[in-house]
Amino acid sequence: MTDEEYSAFYLSSFSILVRQLYAMTGDFSEAQDAVQEAFVRGWGRRARFSSDIGPPEAWIRTVAWRLAVSRWRRARRGRVLERERMHAQPQEAAGPGPEHTALVAALRTLPAAQRQAIVLYHLCDLSIPQIAEETGAAVGTIKARLFRGRAALAEQLRDEPEAGSTLRGSEGMNHCA
Repeated sequence: MTDEEYSAFYLSSFSILVRQLYAMTGDFSEAQDAVQEAFVRGWGRRARFSSDIGPPEAWIRTVAWRLAVSRWRRARRGRVLERERMHAQPQEAAGPGPEHTALVAALRTLPAAQRQAIVLYHLCDLSIPQIAEETGAAVGTIKARLFRGRAALAEQLRDEPEAGSTLRGSEGMNHCA
């Protein structure tokens, strides 16, 4: 991939990848940071995308996901303290509609691996084998994550009166392209 092709790839894919990672992480600024860092790391590998690395979008998404998970592990204690502080202060809710908010909140309750599988399958429209390849997990593991994640989401969203939307076709979420 040439410099110009990589630049065009960046311009056409950045916002899509940020939305995908936002759905996986539930944190928009973290998604932007992780995707940006993944693109920086991909710059040095751009010549290998078509040959040995594979599809650049999948590579960037995987690197961004791993960066986000790595940051979570390093900052776990700080986030717990931050959440406690944020819950003590009332905040005005502005922005996404109630269905989007309910879905993101429900996704946040899932373990990271289940959340990733749900987002890649339902929002990014990847097949189970594609998800297995992208995440490095076995096909059976992806199926189990999807089954458990869906069950947990159904339980979470059943209690929400305004969260009657399904994952596929939800008006509140921007789908992956």
